[in-house]
Amino acid sequence: MKHLTPDYIFETSWEVCNKVGGIYTVLSTRARTLQTKIGDHLFFIGPDIWQEHESPDFIDTDDCSDWVDYAQQHDGLSVRVGRWNVCGRPLVILVDFKPFLIEKNKIYGDYWQWFGVDSIQAYGDYDDSSMFGYAAGKVVESFVRFHKIGSKKIVAHFNEWMTAFGGLYIKHFMPNVATVFTTHATSIGRSIAGNHKPLYDYLTEYDGDGMARDLNMVAKHSVEKTAAHWADCFTTVSDITGRECAQLLDKPADIITPNGFEDDFVPKGVMFDAARKNAREKLRTVAEALLGYKLNDNVMFVSTSGRYEYKNKGIDVFVESLKLLSQRPLSREVVAFVLVPAWSNGARADLRDKLKRRTQQPLDNPFVTHNLVEPWNDRILNAIHWFHLTNRKEEPVKVIFVPTYLNGTDGIFNTAYYSLLVGFDLTAYPSYYEPWGYTPLESVAFGIPTITTDLSGFGQWASPMSVDIADGVGVVHRSDYNYHEVVAAVAGMMAEYANLSAVAQNKIRAKALALSQKALWKSFIEYYYQAYEIALKKVEK
Repeated sequence: MKHLTPDYIFETSWEVCNKVGGIYTVLSTRARTLQTKIGDHLFFIGPDIWQEHESPDFIDTDDCSDWVDYAQQHDGLSVRVGRWNVCGRPLVILVDFKPFLIEKNKIYGDYWQWFGVDSIQAYGDYDDSSMFGYAAGKVVESFVRFHKIGSKKIVAHFNEWMTAFGGLYIKHFMPNVATVFTTHATSIGRSIAGNHKPLYDYLTEYDGDGMARDLNMVAKHSVEKTAAHWADCFTTVSDITGRECAQLLDKPADIITPNGFEDDFVPKGVMFDAARKNAREKLRTVAEALLGYKLNDNVMFVSTSGRYEYKNKGIDVFVESLKLLSQRPLSREVVAFVLVPAWSNGARADLRDKLKRRTQQPLDNPFVTHNLVEPWNDRILNAIHWFHLTNRKEEPVKVIFVPTYLNGTDGIFNTAYYSLLVGFDLTAYPSYYEPWGYTPLESVAFGIPTITTDLSGFGQWASPMSVDIADGVGVVHRSDYNYHEVVAAVAGMMAEYANLSAVAQNKIRAKALALSQKALWKSFIEYYYQAYEIALKKVEK
């Protein structure tokens, strides 16, 4: 289908060259597909927070050096232009937003007068995020004026409330530039869910503004809601979050833009087999060193991962399901990994030393690979103990908590997340609040069957094609009040898979991989082209 195509796209996110969540994957994998349309007229804008330690994703170049000098001298912008070290290596602009912090009160006052954004109760990360968004808006303005491209079809795309100030800046100063604002998860919806309030059964009864006041979320909710209403095109990533936006932001999405991905990071053929073998050896080596004994040859490795949102990401369900799993008849030993970054301060010295020396001496605390700063306050570790998961050799199910980012330099695995993911047999992400859900999608891209819920955007998308784990993706029904049924269902699917023959498991792996191919950007990019067209046509009017 032919659409009104932008001549330039500027896309802003806190996660450009800064991997902290799933939006990084959305943008970095979509880049190559957009480049086939507009080439180097695609720019990503991210925060320059790398003064002390350079981002491993940023490649410094001399692109746009004339504009960089102009932006500094005429607009007071400290920017660096380079390439994002992902497939396609798109152009990226990193902007230092900190100089604007001294002006924040005046800026907040202006946004109150212009748009009614209520920043008076701002706290936490609101200041940094808002000033980054503001700086990103100025970047687009400066670039467009310097290159005299204001008559071109330009889209400025802003992701999440953290960049909302940028979209509003463009609306005020450059109304000829079409704005797209995408909320991947509403700030107030995430807060309702995280505060153990029933989000779904009572969604139609919630007033977003009232809940923002109750949960001390006024500033973030205000700027997000305002950006949604003022954007030329407002989008979100799934139908389930679309209903949330309509109720809590009083603004239905103009279009749903589901998250696709590119599978170029997945090795193929013999390279895949080698990568899987290496990953399994790494998992086994670390597990045996931590546990203090040899694992069975046919051990099954299971994992969950994501941000440390204990309830929202279903970490609570995952840990308790392991207890139920240990009480079921299993034909294989199971080792479950919880790959969730937490408050840690480096690799355990005793474990690192044991891995180096390959000694057999047992270690205290055979549950965690890195030092937790306050282990007594850690919910995952406390849950492991609460459910009496002992990690003794005679127990059929063991659990290992990896509380760090797997970036290849963690001190224990020294292996990047994807390079470790390929070694698992099964994954589970039984989320309560998950607007999309990249982790299960990445899992099936590696041919690893996964368990998710119908409260995730990915689960809802997959459920017409796959409901049971035998289909590649097990989708568990989850509501506000069926927690224990979800735990039982997840444990049941894990037990079912563990007891299958290797031949049967390979067939399921093939189904999982086939399903992932339906979520490639070549299929989902169409929704973004529609969003750009909606925004451009609105600007034309």
